Formats: sequence, structure tokens, C-alpha cells
Amino acid sequence: MDTPDISNTATPAPADLDDANIARIARQAIVDDKRDVFGYELFDRSVAHKAHTAASDAALLFNALSYAGTEALVGKKTVFINCTHESLSGAHLELIPPDRVVLEVPALPADATQQEIDACVPTFNALRQRGFRLAFDQNLLRRNYAAWLPMASFVKLDMQTFGLEHAEKLVKFARNYTRAQIVAEKVETAEQFEHMQSLEVKLFQGFWFAQPQVVQARTIRPTHATVIQLINLVRQQASTEEIEELLKKDPTLSFNLLRFINSSGFGLSCEITSFRHAVMILGLKKLFRWAALLLTTSRAGGTPPAVGQTAVVRGRLMELLSAELLPPEESDHAFVVGVFSLLDVMLGQPMTKALESVALPQSVVDALVHNKGVFAPFLELTRACESGDDDAFARAANALQLSNHQVNWAHLQALSWADSLINEEVA
Repeated sequence: MDTPDISNTATPAPADLDDANIARIARQAIVDDKRDVFGYELFDRSVAHKAHTAASDAALLFNALSYAGTEALVGKKTVFINCTHESLSGAHLELIPPDRVVLEVPALPADATQQEIDACVPTFNALRQRGFRLAFDQNLLRRNYAAWLPMASFVKLDMQTFGLEHAEKLVKFARNYTRAQIVAEKVETAEQFEHMQSLEVKLFQGFWFAQPQVVQARTIRPTHATVIQLINLVRQQASTEEIEELLKKDPTLSFNLLRFINSSGFGLSCEITSFRHAVMILGLKKLFRWAALLLTTSRAGGTPPAVGQTAVVRGRLMELLSAELLPPEESDHAFVVGVFSLLDVMLGQPMTKALESVALPQSVVDALVHNKGVFAPFLELTRACESGDDDAFARAANALQLSNHQVNWAHLQALSWADSLINEEVA
């Protein structure tokens, strides 16, 4: 069976980590008649989202794209997501590449009127026009759901709700009235599989093929105050430069944005490695949607303030020092090196593991992981400024041919800049 290898995505045991900072997503394979993986249905197993609500639908998609490593989670396969009717008109869907996502739509409650059922059709049509495929359960085959039939790309037949003697009738009805692919779900025996296969059903899901697997990812999330600042900037239609400045202030915010926009689920053909480029690619409308989702999934706390402040000081100091010796675009990358230099502390895992979930230029990775390359001497000098080791400071400054005055002045400016950011947040 063609299943992506997720053996390398293991995280520390749940007892070692704050549950609020763990994204847990279960996936169950949907296979074809040769038992190769066609796609995966995803389920949110995070502590915070046990109820199936519009908010949990949004959080599941957001976590799958932003945190759990889409490539390890589903590879290039199709993703099936259970939805509420409320979430089908949610703005979070504007962030999702529709070609890889199937939205599973439940039937309405048993007491729903015909008018309420028919009123869903415009929403379904709008989603299909945007490229989404819709899956329905076998309630779709009931007479009062006739208006939904043309909307279906998939219809899922629950093998636990009918005997095999009724299977042929259901399959024929589905084929006569829809163009949907049939998925036999909750298949638990070889007999069920072989019988549905004999009816030329091509897609299957159930415990007989695969139990749901849980993928965990360590998350870091910015404070509510910072995310609200971003939302306010976007609503005011601030310039790219102003938004970039905010991203530079908060390493958790910028880390999440780069990880999100470079996830395989986002569908870009090239890696985005600068904050300015990320803002320009997303645009204000999608940036607003992303920030709003981040706000709903973030905590009131976030990374400890001292760690975040140190990372910001490092980023600004490296930006100032490199501006003396490197081209302007390299100074942007120097800032990223400094601000992500404490990512291992923020995530509580080795730097190599921490960097797996965000795309960065090789020169940045070389400095952070291997302590080599063009940015390594600047990072060494930045750390020396914090250490109080005069000999280390002198060696690092001399290696870059920077005077004590140049380095000290830049360090004071970086500290002042970081302090001003904290004062802004307090105000």
C-alpha cells in the first residue's frame, strides 16, 4: 500500500509537552480496489477541539496546513474533511487549495424541512465553482435530498448500516442518479470488501484496511495581542513595510507565517523565504483570514517573554551588523537567522527538528544548524554580546573587522528597539 512514511514525525511524549501546544491530527486511509492509498480522511484529536463545530473544522484544516507537516501527514494525496453546514461558508476555506480537498457534508437533522434542505444548494454550487469536491453520506439517496444529487463528487455508503443483500440496490441507485464515485466506508471484513468490489465499487475505507493513525506536531503560537495588532494593520490596509515590521517584532508570528505559506497544502511552486514576499504572495485579504484563524487557535500566553525578546534583539542586531558588510537583501536573511536562533528553545526540540517545518534559505540553515556560512560569524558575535565573555567578543568582532564602537552601538540600538516594542504592547 502506497502510504507516506511518517516515522520521522514523532514528537516527545504528550506528558513532556504542554497539551495546549500540541496539534494532534488523526488520518485514516481511503484506498482503491488495489488497496493503494487514494486519500486520507482527517480527524482533529487535539484536546481543545473534541466537539465537531464550525470552529473545529477551521482549526483542523489550519493545523493540518500550518503545524502537522502536510507532506508527512498526507503527502500528495486527497484530503477528506468532515464539515458542519456552518463551516461551509467559513472564510477559512479561502486559504485552502481546493484541488486537494474534499468537503464531507452531513445530512441535515431529521426534522429539517424541504425548504431548509433545498436552501443549501447555492452554497454547494459556490463551493464547486471554486473547485471544491463534495462528499455526502447515503442520506443523499433519500427522495427529499434530490436537489443535492448533482452536487456530489463522492457518496459514502456506511457498511455498518445495511446488510450485504441490500448493497447492490444502493450502488445501482447511486450510479443511476449521480456521477459520484462511491466509497464503501466502515469496511470491517474481507466479505464486505469482496462483495463491494464485485459491484465494481472502487474506493474503500475502514478498520479492515487501516486504523486511524495520529500525527502530532509541536506548535508555537504568538500572543493574542500581537495577532490583534496584525489584524488591525490589515484592516487599516497598512503598507507591506508596516506589516513586515510587525512580523519582525514577533518571531512566533513570523515563524508561523513562513511555515504556513510554505506548507505543501498551500500549493506554491516556489519557497517563500522573506516576510515581505510572504505578505505580497498572500495579499491583505488572505493575510487577514490567516491572522483570524491564528487568533482562534492561539493561547493567551505564548512563548515566554524573555525568550521572545532575546530573539528579537538578536534579529535586529544581526540586521544592523550585516548592513555594514552585506547587500540589503542579505540583511533581511540575517534578521531571520537572529530571530530564529532560539527556535529550538521555543519548540523544545533540536534545531534540526525545529527547522523541518519551515522553508529557509540554505545560508540561513547553515548558520543555525552548522554554524557556518556567511551569517555564522554574525551569529557568533551576537551571542558573544550576550555572554559577557570579553575574549569571545573580541575574537568575533575582529573576525568581521568591526570595531568595539560599531558593535556596541548596534547592540544598544537593538536593545532599544526591542524595548520600544514591549512598551508599545504594554501601551
